[in-house]
Amino acid sequence: MQIQLHRQGIHYAAHLSAPFNLSIRLRDGFDNPNCFYAPPVALQPVRAGNFVGSTAEGGVVNFFNVQLNPHGNGTHTECVGHIARERFVLPDCLQQSHFFAKVISVYPQKMDDGDRIILPERIRECLQPGEAEALIVRTLPNETTKLTAQYSGTNPVYFHPDAIAYLVECGVQHLLTDLPSVDREEDGGQLAAHKAFWRYPGPAVRTEATITELIFVPDSVKDGDYLLNIQTTALDLDASPSQPMIYPLTKLA
Repeated sequence: MQIQLHRQGIHYAAHLSAPFNLSIRLRDGFDNPNCFYAPPVALQPVRAGNFVGSTAEGGVVNFFNVQLNPHGNGTHTECVGHIARERFVLPDCLQQSHFFAKVISVYPQKMDDGDRIILPERIRECLQPGEAEALIVRTLPNETTKLTAQYSGTNPVYFHPDAIAYLVECGVQHLLTDLPSVDREEDGGQLAAHKAFWRYPGPAVRTEATITELIFVPDSVKDGDYLLNIQTTALDLDASPSQPMIYPLTKLA
């Protein structure tokens, strides 16, 4: 199935029958990426008297409680409410779900202090102003260990705030990354990259902008243009587990 759409005078066909799922499936226990010392995902059947909510244990239905931390347990999408003193929730901020997106692959730079940072020049090499509504950043090397990485206490790769400021200047409203955070794991509460992306605090806070972290972009996904669909739950929180789907775009004559 295909649909036709256009942007900036260019017509595209989106191939809806061939999506790529960029989310990491949440499983019970520790077989998930984890960061910031969040408790692991727990999927447990409800038990009440003689009732058990598990057909595997003899129950008539599966009826499970779910424990998870959106920010710490896997692929999630967050809004400015993640850092704001004011209350912002994702369902109010993310009013649309389809966007023109660009996938790029970048190597972080290892600094003298051992930190590995995505520098602004790496973004400038791949993105021009007005080129995309959403930017999907795959860090290299693209190891499958990202699917189960235990990031807590490891000082993972992060973005230089100037790199974030540049993509904001380019008009990027939605940033998706395979990192656990756009900021350094321990930064003394500065959150400089988050603040640069949402322009918070200030008179022009980008309340409609979102950051999606802990995605995984398979090697089969080539750098280039896609139609992005961000799927989230209707949780009244600053963040939600999410499932970003991208669809290949073909330019039409």
